[in-house]
Amino acid sequence: MNWRTRLLLAVVCGVAVASVYAGQPVLGPMGRDLGVPADALGRLVAVGQLGYLAGLVLLVPLGDVLDRRRLIAAHLALVAAGTAITAAAPAAWAAFAGLATAGVFAVVVQTAVAYTASLSRPAERGRDLGIVTSGVVIGILGARVVAGALADLWGWRSVYLALAVLAAVLALLALALLPADARQATAGYGRVLRSLAGLFTRPVFLSRGLIAFFLFASFGALWSGMALPLAGEPWHLGETQIGLFGVAGLAGALGAARSGRWGDAGHARRVSGLALALLLASWAAIGQLAWSLPLLILGVILLDFAVQAVHVSNQHTLTSAYPDRTSTAVGGYMVFYSLGSALGAAATTALFDAAGWLGSTLLGAALALCALVTWAVSPGTAGRAASSTTRPAGERPAPARAR
Repeated sequence: MNWRTRLLLAVVCGVAVASVYAGQPVLGPMGRDLGVPADALGRLVAVGQLGYLAGLVLLVPLGDVLDRRRLIAAHLALVAAGTAITAAAPAAWAAFAGLATAGVFAVVVQTAVAYTASLSRPAERGRDLGIVTSGVVIGILGARVVAGALADLWGWRSVYLALAVLAAVLALLALALLPADARQATAGYGRVLRSLAGLFTRPVFLSRGLIAFFLFASFGALWSGMALPLAGEPWHLGETQIGLFGVAGLAGALGAARSGRWGDAGHARRVSGLALALLLASWAAIGQLAWSLPLLILGVILLDFAVQAVHVSNQHTLTSAYPDRTSTAVGGYMVFYSLGSALGAAATTALFDAAGWLGSTLLGAALALCALVTWAVSPGTAGRAASSTTRPAGERPAPARAR
């Protein structure tokens, strides 16, 4: 992979994932404009996330069947269609339809990650994954900042219009600039889906998935709950000010991009353990939110550094362990990510209402501890999870890609 390919795929990831998260800072004006009651605003975010979960299971495995370059372009075009429908929505039902469409096809992120792994030389796979997945972090955290600014200037519809234009342009660039991904002896779609179910019985896949579940539940406990205490006593911060904390998270996450190189050097497991210990420690600083914003910022940086380092290491391990099933393995792994994020978001708001920020802090720390314990008892290596263990019967191994 050259730097242009890595950069393009990173931008693809950022724009696609932003289509799922961009609505969070503009839920208020969006709901008022579309006539969505205040107690139902969460559905505007949930519909995209549910679509994303469906896409992980049904669409990402297609990357092990079809040319991933064309698949990336097609999914980006459909993300553009979904965000355009949302931008032009005359009523709530149209917005829900657009958001669901964008969410389903935003799983182009996982196709791009699997495509990156398949193009990369083994000695450089971690580095490439670290760079490309940094686009995901920029999309998740940057969307909160940029969406708020755009909405202040031109209204909430401008956010989705901008995403539609970007996704459409990227679809054309993907077709024009990405290398072809033709393969031979690929399995049928039905067999690939059955192989996805089989992955959930594999110790390496299951352990990395459970780590991701607890990891992103801890991540969600922070980012879905932090706005509540910051808007109250003693800080009384506005939405734009709260959104700026995303910059601190972005700095921490981008700092972990090098973790892919550590994985290339054979240290993926060690990096994961150290990062999970750092994740647990970050909650000690985050818990001081009530009296110290500098400590909160430090905790946010440490948490996002740890999350990205573990995430890259997990994907490096899985794409190395299942080289003939990279799309299926990445898609299945991200199911744990989605479920964990949803759990963390729902639980942190409930605990904050019952026990304040202390409850949310203890939740985040407990989830981080669960991730660390899972890492400690998981297989010590990739375990030679040969692709033959998940390859449907009768299928020949994929030929080596020419470099």
